[in-house]
Formats: sequence, structure tokens, C-alpha cells
Amino acid sequence: MTQPRTRVPWAAVTVLAGLTAGTVRARRRLAAVPVLDLAPDASSPPRNEWHLITARGVDVDDATLRAAVAHAERTGLQVLDLLPGRLDTERALSLLRVLDPSAHRYARTAEGRGAGHAVLVDEDVRRRAGIEPGIGLGTAELHTLLKRLKEYAATATGVAIAPGLAAPTPELALRAAELRAQGLPPGLVATAQLAGLTLLLRAAFADRRWGAAAAALYCLQPVLVLGGPRSPLRPADLPRAAAARPLRSLGAALRTAVSARPSPGPSPELEELRPYYTAELKAGTDRFFEDRRPDCPWCGSDSLSVRTRVPDLFQGKPGRFTLEQCGDCGHIFQNPRLSLDGLDFYYRDFYDGLGDGGADVVFGRMGRSYRDRAEMLKPFGTPAAWLDVGTGHGHFCDSARDVWPDTRFDGLDMAAAVREAEARGWVTAAHHGQFPDLAAGLAHRYDTVSMYHYLEHTRDPLAELDAAAAVLPTGGHLLIELPDPESRLARLLGPAWLPWFQPQHQHLIPVANLRRALAERGFTVLAEEHGAAHQSCDFFGAVLLTANRLAPNPYAPWGPGHATPARRAFRAAVQTASLPCYAAAAALDGVRSAVARATDGGNAYRLLARRTPADTEGR
Repeated sequence: MTQPRTRVPWAAVTVLAGLTAGTVRARRRLAAVPVLDLAPDASSPPRNEWHLITARGVDVDDATLRAAVAHAERTGLQVLDLLPGRLDTERALSLLRVLDPSAHRYARTAEGRGAGHAVLVDEDVRRRAGIEPGIGLGTAELHTLLKRLKEYAATATGVAIAPGLAAPTPELALRAAELRAQGLPPGLVATAQLAGLTLLLRAAFADRRWGAAAAALYCLQPVLVLGGPRSPLRPADLPRAAAARPLRSLGAALRTAVSARPSPGPSPELEELRPYYTAELKAGTDRFFEDRRPDCPWCGSDSLSVRTRVPDLFQGKPGRFTLEQCGDCGHIFQNPRLSLDGLDFYYRDFYDGLGDGGADVVFGRMGRSYRDRAEMLKPFGTPAAWLDVGTGHGHFCDSARDVWPDTRFDGLDMAAAVREAEARGWVTAAHHGQFPDLAAGLAHRYDTVSMYHYLEHTRDPLAELDAAAAVLPTGGHLLIELPDPESRLARLLGPAWLPWFQPQHQHLIPVANLRRALAERGFTVLAEEHGAAHQSCDFFGAVLLTANRLAPNPYAPWGPGHATPARRAFRAAVQTASLPCYAAAAALDGVRSAVARATDGGNAYRLLARRTPADTEGR
């Protein structure tokens, strides 16, 4: 007689495995956080001038302050976030989910995240960041402050536990503001918490034995992570938090969701911009476009066809943009293209102003990509002076120092952000302006020039390549990374393919075209990468653009000026319905990235070229 097969309760097993992995990870991260020595050597006076900035209700005693200063100077830190030894249980666990210190300091590209209670900063960083020392800030304000300070001390920001530092009672109504200040969407956090509790409940009903084990581990997790006589964190509410964790977690998720609801009206920052956009749009958007071009700007052919038409799916600013493709060389370009006034209008509040925080978060999470770009040069030479064109805030230059610590990295950009990059120390020198205009003064000052996702933004990419040829000496290297318009997903996703990036991207260049243009300017291509340059954003970006298209921000200052209850409700419904789509898209992007690297095909490509001697140019 055949024995019945035992059914594996996969839901319960998955929840149990996830909780086990999370517990181990949290313990490992907690063990990596140093603890202040409250009895430092008093015979060594501080070498630097230090400032302590605290949140409301936080009182740092002299012994803790001396220990913090001693720790910072001993470990070479300029910014030190202090974690109260009595931090409440849920905040401690939440912090350990996002805090991953390497030894005692944050990685170069990691976001500055801490407890939001007290931050020690030295005078040099305080001065360069333009921060006034003070006390009595809100916890959200202190989170924002730490992120800014981290930018000015990229490799010298750390965290330490202060055993004697007391934590005030958390203000639950401000939880959403704290999460936003840390770069964490409160609505998404609340949804994730509720989804986790739902999975736990489902596991409990699916199989009593495995479900009970998962529920027990969930309740014991705070004790397993934070308990024990050697734990550096000793939350006063630990017993209560463990005993009633499901109910406390449910209450916290619901409070976060309620406090995350947008206020019924535009923010003051949005309303301050409305007069400008109202005045600009009163004259219409047609004036932002030049006359349509009848031929290809790359090869001169008049064999043109429309590839796609798309509105501004990022910000939702008025206007419709056409990308045309050359039938002879395959070049894709915006036609008609934006005028200089049009570029100013559509770029405004994207990388700066309203969009500054979001852009900084995206660029700050590309550390692996920055290092891969820098390492591409390793087989071919050692750079002494590197100019990054289109550097923005200098994220690449800052990260590339991990690969080339003895190289001088300078940045060039038309945006004022390059000055901020110099003030942060992310670039040694900042050049502000257009590359072709500045090229003559930069000739032979650099042996390496990079243009990462820059040429597609320019009005005349061939003139930019001419500028690179004028700047680099014989033997100098040029590195370029661009979206690949020949990507299969460009056709599959149509207007929702993120790298179309309208209206910012003016040119999308097939790799064969770029190779020929480089050869014509005296460059020899040494290396070409596709899969390694792929950016994991195709499906996630498609969901984002589609959601924006269906329900744009009703409070945008370039919008109609009033947000009806129906428009607000529809946007909220679309955003809520998009959450599972984002999760599925992220999983698809992960698979797509693995396939791209395995097959050397993706949505972008990199070229490395060397400037050849004059007698071989053009061959």
C-alpha cells in the first residue's frame, strides 16, 4: 500500500527561514557596531574642535561626550552618530535592518542613517556643510542632518553605541516623517509590515507545527537579537515587546500608514514654485521646441521615421516629445529637439530643487556600477589625472577613489551641483560650464576623460567627442557609457522603456555609430562591455512611468492648480495597486540583470578607447 506523500507547508517554512535569516543578520550587524569606552584616557586632549548636535529631550553627559570624541579621533572619524544604549526595541530592530556598518564606519556610498538622537561632528565638516551647531532638533531633522554630514565625510562617518545615553519616549505620530528623512517611503514600510504579518498569520493557519514555530520565532526575535548579558543595547521595553510583538507591530504599521497619508493640500515648497511655472506655461510649450530637423544629425540621411512619441512621464510637465530614427545609421534623436529655454524648463526641479533628494538617493545607490566603471581601465594603464564630464554631484569620482586612490579626480558639469561636489571633497576641482567651451583651457591636463550617461543628454554629441579629442594627449583614455537603443526591451516596453528618458535624452546612439565616430577622431577602441553596463531598472521603471502616466501628482506646481478629491483618491489608489507590481518588477529586473551579465547584452554599453598618435589617426 502506497504511503501518502507528506505535504510540505512551504508558506510556513518560507516565513521561518526568512525570520531566521533576519535574526542572524541583525545579530551580526549589532556585533559590528562599536561601543564607546566610558573611561577613555583623559591625558590625551582632543586634536580637533568638535560639536555635538542633539535631538529634543536628549541629554549627553560629559563622560559620554569625552568617550565619543576619543573614539572618533582614535578611529579617524569626522562624524559620529550615537546610538542610545536604551533605544526602544522596535526602533533598534528597524535600525539594524538598514544599518550595515563595515567595522565602525559607513561605506563610501552608503547613506548616512542613525538613531536620530545625537551626532558628533568636527569643525571642518561642519563648516564645509554649512551646518550651525545646536540642540533641540526633531528626530527627523537630525536624520536629515546626518545624511548631509555624511556627504561631506564620505569615508569618515561612523556609528557607535553610547551605553549611558538615554533615549526619550518616541513620538509615534512623527514616525512617518522620520522614515522619510531616512529615505524610506513610510507607505511602503507600513505595507511591508502588514504583508509580513499577513504571511505569518497564513503560515500559522497552513500548518500548526511549522506555523507555531514561525510565530514563536517572531515573538522571540527581539530577545534573540537584543537580549543577553553581553548585548550593548538594552531596551527597557524588551520583555513587553517580545510578549506582545504581533499586536505592537500591527499597531505600529497602522500608525505609520495613517501618519503617511499626504496632507490635503500642496506643500509650501510646491506652492512657492507655482507662480514661476504658471508664468512660463502661460505662453505655451511650443516655444520650447526648435524647428523639426529633416535629416539625421549623425549621418545626414533624410530617411527618418518616428520611433516613439511620449509625454514627460517622470514629472508630468506639459509637452509631448518625439524620438525619430534614421533608416540608414539607426541613430535615434529627439525631433524637434528642445531649445535652450526648453532644456532649462524641463530640467528645473529634476536633479535639483524638488528633485534633488530623489536624484541623490538614486545616484548614491550605484556604488557597484561606479567601481565597475573605474575598474574597466585596470588592464590598460594607471590614470594620474581623471576628468569626469557630466559629473553632477561627483558620485562616480568619490567612489572611483576606492579603485584608484592615488588618482586626481576632477569634475565638469553645466549644473551648479559640481561646485557642491568640490565643497564635499568628492572632486578635487570643479569646472562649471559646457565641455566644448572649456576644452581649450583643459588640453593635456588630463590623461583620462569619462562620459558616463552624458552624451545622450547633449545637444551635439559629436562636438563633445571633438572636445575629448582636444583635451586628451596621445595615449590618453576615453571612457563612455550610454543607454543601448538596440536593447530588445526597448521595443517590448515601448514608451515605458525607462532609458528613453524624455525629455532629457536628446540622442540615443547605437554602439557601431559611436565606434566609427571615435575612429574618425583618432581613438582606438580597447574594450567594450554590454552586460556589465546593464542597469537593473527596465521593469521597475516601466511600472513607475505607467503609474505616473495614469495618475500624475495632483499638487505639481506645473499642473492645473487644484487637486480635486477624486484626483487625489485616484492617485492614492494607483499607488497602492502598484505596490505588488513594483515587487514583481524588481524580481524580474533581478533575473534580467543575471541574464544580461551572462549573455553580455543589456540596456546599456561601455566603451574604452585610447587616443592614437597623430600619424595613425583616421586609419
